Amino acid sequence: MGITTIREKISRLEYRFSDHAVKRMIERFIYRSDVEHVIMTGKIIEEYPDDKYSPSCLIYGKTEDKRNIHVQASFPPSVVIITTYEPDPEEWIDYKTRR
Repeated sequence: MGITTIREKISRLEYRFSDHAVKRMIERFIYRSDVEHVIMTGKIIEEYPDDKYSPSCLIYGKTEDKRNIHVQASFPPSVVIITTYEPDPEEWIDYKTRR
């Protein structure tokens, strides 16, 4: 499964945020528009086929104001934004590859 199917759901507003994601977004000053922009313009950098509740992926992209952001989202049929954060440069090479 690829990012195209996730983007289709995002463009139709057929997705939701987990409670965890909402809490983290508030703490980190990440907005809904940031998450949507990252998904629509970013790329999948990791996939988690055996994730706890359903298969998911990690998407890397930049917000419109150029912040590097990771968004973890489940794959359709039900797209859920699981979490989002600014990647730590100590843990990521070019924000896309784990050290």
